Amino acid sequence: MQVDQLSFLERVAEDQNKQFWLFQLTFWFFWMSYHLIFNFSVAIILADALVAVILTSSLAFIFYQVLERPFAFRVAVIVIGSAVAGLIWNVFKRHLELRFGSENYLLFEELGAWSYYTYEYFGLSFWVILSWSGVFYGLTLYFQLQEERAASLNAKAMAHEAQLRMLHYQLNPHFLFNTLNAISTLILDKDMQTSKEMVSKLSNFLRYSLDNDQMDKVSLSHEVNMLQLYFDIEKVRFEERLVVDYDIDADAGEALVPSMLLQPLVENAIKYAVADRMEGGKIRIAAELSAGKMVILVEDDGPGISLGEKGELPEFTGVGIRNTRERLTELYGADHGFDINNRSPRGLAIRITLPLETGG
Repeated sequence: MQVDQLSFLERVAEDQNKQFWLFQLTFWFFWMSYHLIFNFSVAIILADALVAVILTSSLAFIFYQVLERPFAFRVAVIVIGSAVAGLIWNVFKRHLELRFGSENYLLFEELGAWSYYTYEYFGLSFWVILSWSGVFYGLTLYFQLQEERAASLNAKAMAHEAQLRMLHYQLNPHFLFNTLNAISTLILDKDMQTSKEMVSKLSNFLRYSLDNDQMDKVSLSHEVNMLQLYFDIEKVRFEERLVVDYDIDADAGEALVPSMLLQPLVENAIKYAVADRMEGGKIRIAAELSAGKMVILVEDDGPGISLGEKGELPEFTGVGIRNTRERLTELYGADHGFDINNRSPRGLAIRITLPLETGG
């Protein structure tokens, strides 16, 4: 039963027409209930309510047409429309009472036709219709504000997603350029067997990348498996010059991280710590859970970088580190850490701290 009620409320919340009729029925139900307490004729009250529903529905149509007009104009339409509808309603009520209540003939003869049909107009009918108009207009503005707010949130969410995707798509061409350039070099050196291996490994890596939406989060162990595909590609180029060391706690392997988080950082490490050095270099990837957080380290033994006084990156730094930092900011806001430090005696260490998420 509760599921049905929630489903009904959700349908009402999404349908402006349902919202209007729910308001109509609720308003005039309470109006009839109030009058029935005083033992008014049920038939007359029902007829009055029916005419009121018709009149106010017409008013609603008019009010919707002027929603975008200046405020003073809207107020004038509401007041004048309520006055006219209230007068029609009052005349109908007086005529109905005159027709089915013989005691009202005395009042009719005493006041005269005009005074009788406008009797209690300003004391009741006009104010009831004006009250309905005020509540209707207030609810209309409220729902309109909610729609605008929802549209704004949706636009922000779309912009947020577009920003994340843009950061990711900046990385793909960068990685592909480096890999294809390496393959072309192998082909020029007539190393066909190695180039075939590299193309095959690249195909596996790209298939893996396409199968995982970059907006999703994956377990760290899943991310490391993807990273191993990347290392397989690079080891075709660097062979024993590239040394990779993993130090990942078992519990940390189940924690969730953004898909393709580490590849651009590792690519940056290979560029500066391995590719530019004849002896090659070593990359270490470590992860642990600490104080309810996920801590990931990507370290190398390369030359490091010259950081600013406040740890800011130099202008020449590639897209990998910058995009990863911006992507984490988009995903987690202030609830994450991204620290870069030079190691002693040499090398670079990137420390990422994320909220601990598991499952999925």
